[in-house]
Amino acid sequence: MKSFLSALLLAATPALACDTALILTIDVSNSIDVAEYKLQTDGMTDAVLDAEVMEALIQGQVAVSVMQWSGVGRQEVSIPWTQIRTEADVRNFAADARTMPRAFVMSDTAPGDAILFALDFMQTAPTCERQVIDISGDGTPNAGSDTRTASRQAERQGVTINGIAIESMGVAITTFFSRAVITRDGFVITARTHRDYPRAIREKILREVSRVFG
Repeated sequence: MKSFLSALLLAATPALACDTALILTIDVSNSIDVAEYKLQTDGMTDAVLDAEVMEALIQGQVAVSVMQWSGVGRQEVSIPWTQIRTEADVRNFAADARTMPRAFVMSDTAPGDAILFALDFMQTAPTCERQVIDISGDGTPNAGSDTRTASRQAERQGVTINGIAIESMGVAITTFFSRAVITRDGFVITARTHRDYPRAIREKILREVSRVFG
């Protein structure tokens, strides 16, 4: 009788429809020029429209949003939470991403502040099995909160941080991301230049949302 009641209760408990709540962030600090910003927005758009990525987003009913960041006090949610259930949802999100205006210009680089802002925003996410913040950037901090401290706070909150390290200026950004940005359960994808960013973001999103590769 006890096992029967347990089975009934289990059946009556709704499963989480959403696999992952995913915040995609874009670096718009002073080191990013107009063309490099466009490479990031177009790369993000083309990544979600990729057939394999699109299928994984829909199957996982992933909730996705986009945030732009640069210096202290310069973070903005550019696309609010969008839960992906259909191909039309993906295409609407992609259209918003491709035409998204740049939020900031001529600003410092404060990835620690970006993480803390994203953690606050994550509290408004739909209920999903996992929470993931993507930090992409091409430079080390020159302003704001300590990045390692912010990353450890994410771990305490059960949020994963992954990264795209854009090595466009000949510095070891990948090492910095590995040591100070991502959480212990996160990973870094290296883009050798901004032109390599579209390939990197496709690989990263697919790894995050695919039930095979995630």
